[in-house]
Amino acid sequence: MHFNPYGGAGAQAAAGLANMPGASAADLVRMMRAAGMSLTRLSAAEAAGTREWGHRLREVFAEPDPDRRIDLVNALLAESACRPFISRHDGLPAHLHYAYEEDDRGRRVRAYTAGGLAHLLCEDGGRMGVCASADCDTVFVDTSRNGRRRFCSTRCATRVHVARHRARASGDGGEG
Repeated sequence: MHFNPYGGAGAQAAAGLANMPGASAADLVRMMRAAGMSLTRLSAAEAAGTREWGHRLREVFAEPDPDRRIDLVNALLAESACRPFISRHDGLPAHLHYAYEEDDRGRRVRAYTAGGLAHLLCEDGGRMGVCASADCDTVFVDTSRNGRRRFCSTRCATRVHVARHRARASGDGGEG
């Protein structure tokens, strides 16, 4: 059984929303479904609200101070009215829901992502961040074994390491 204690799907959805500031409603729904939500659609207004919520989620990932990060997530939890409960539906095993299925879709997204970030902070708040590449602002949840991830992807890490290598080889010392 695969178990990811680092915020799980809710935290991954939070990172996804933070990385999709101009996404269409359909793209937001696709990402949320991939992160485990049973969301089937968002209206234009709900998508706009979800994109704005993503901006607020990004603030959590970008905050370097652990205490301030907790304050930000507590504010998100309070605003989302997150009410965790165990659900069984559609033949799925028992699992946590953060809002009732009858709640509006925007509230469900807010509760799911705030709840996921709360789990992540309680398990290991250092497992979230913003890519260390100077030309990338992608946020991520670090699910690596050692929890020392600094880049959003292997591609960004490689780009930075190659630039540093080339700068050293050319003699300028390079801090790229």
